[in-house]
Amino acid sequence: MRHGRISICAGPAVLALALGLWGITREHSMWRDEAATWQAAHRSLAEIAHMVGQVDVVHGLYYAVMHGVFALFGDSLITLRLPSVLAAATACGLTALLGARLATAVAGTAAGLALAVVPAVQEHAQEGRSYALVLAFVVLATWLLVAALERPDGRRWAGYAAATLVAAWLNWFSLFALVAHGVTMVCVRPDRTRLVRWVLAASAAVAAALPVILTSRAQSSQVSWIKPLGWSTVLGVLITVAIAALCTRLPQARGVAGTREEAPYARLNLAVVALPLCAVPQVGLALISVVKPLFVTRYVLFAYVGLALLIGVLLATIAARVGPGARVLLPVAVTLALLALLPIELRLRTEESRIDDVLSAAATVGQVRDTADGVLYIPAARRDTALVSPREFAGLRDLALAQGPVASGTLKGIEAEPRDIERAMLGARRIVLVTDPGPERADTVRDLTKQRVLKERFVRCSTSVVRGRQVSLYARGKCHPAGGQDAPRTGSARRAAQG
Repeated sequence: MRHGRISICAGPAVLALALGLWGITREHSMWRDEAATWQAAHRSLAEIAHMVGQVDVVHGLYYAVMHGVFALFGDSLITLRLPSVLAAATACGLTALLGARLATAVAGTAAGLALAVVPAVQEHAQEGRSYALVLAFVVLATWLLVAALERPDGRRWAGYAAATLVAAWLNWFSLFALVAHGVTMVCVRPDRTRLVRWVLAASAAVAAALPVILTSRAQSSQVSWIKPLGWSTVLGVLITVAIAALCTRLPQARGVAGTREEAPYARLNLAVVALPLCAVPQVGLALISVVKPLFVTRYVLFAYVGLALLIGVLLATIAARVGPGARVLLPVAVTLALLALLPIELRLRTEESRIDDVLSAAATVGQVRDTADGVLYIPAARRDTALVSPREFAGLRDLALAQGPVASGTLKGIEAEPRDIERAMLGARRIVLVTDPGPERADTVRDLTKQRVLKERFVRCSTSVVRGRQVSLYARGKCHPAGGQDAPRTGSARRAAQG
């Protein structure tokens, strides 16, 4: 039995691992969300606890995990992303086992392979964020739910509650999966004992996650950047759910779970597990986003598990009809999918695949820091450039900072009052400004003060736009000959500015 399980999940897990390791350093780049992980993971557990009381509580457990990873294996781009790679591989392997349990071995293997190929899964398998780990724990919780329904056991229900809770602590949007499981329970109509045990397990997980949920509501300003729901997003959700719904009509999707004797109800099948898992998280978050914009694909990444399960059934059905050539169907299908998605896959592994690159901006500062004595950030969140690469900022005084990020329990520190910022700026000869490319934008009085003083009392000597961030050098009076005029923007720099 164990050998059979290994043969089912090995292919998907190995494929996901290979895709995750391929170009894992992304041309030695790190974007702003990963920069938050990097700086938080370098703090002590007490400092992380202090921080999450004010910001990023939804990532508190993940930061603690990454703190341990860095302590054990050292800090690097590989150790930053390797936990996500391993989590994605685990998720694909578990998806294969889940599909085999609910349908057939071929359907399970195909489902795991399908999940590994999904571009969004490949993307977040290579990010130093929590979403791949959430994906793995949601799949584990779903597998334990099916196992507990087939053979009620206290340990399985406890494991289900624990997996659901860990997923919620990593990101409480994963509780959409719990709602999907509720829909599955309604469709299955279990006996009283199973229903009561599920309610108890689900209630325990929600109750234990409630402190994180309530605290995050006080930090809701962190998601103020999310744009209102667009028609392209709505269309994408509708297409995904429609494909999943069509696949539920296949006989293998609606058969008894694995056609095994221990399946307690004919209603427990792949369709009633997979379709809610695909539809409920996406549709639920989309409906909420009509009132409060919150829809970001990575928040419900685990919804692709439901789609992958149903695609697995589709491929298994085709394989059954092919006959003698069925053995080569899955390898051929995976190869064709990877080739069709190759342009996307190649781009995901470049520095241009994310909105910015903190490391390139820091290196640019390092090239001009010897001619300056101060540095400013607009907005203050761009201070992560220095927090990730402090060596490149050696000798530069942070002219606006009143209290550092660690001491203040924040990610960007606390800046001084506008008049103090102006006084510090006027005491500097040359200032490096790290900001976003494009038109000047300031959302706070402090940033408006920085812009005003730079415009009125300083001359811009050079500007470099590199991978989504802009580094400018300002001087009081005339520019030093080494500063030159504004540097011409390269094609990649112009694309970064437009992005």
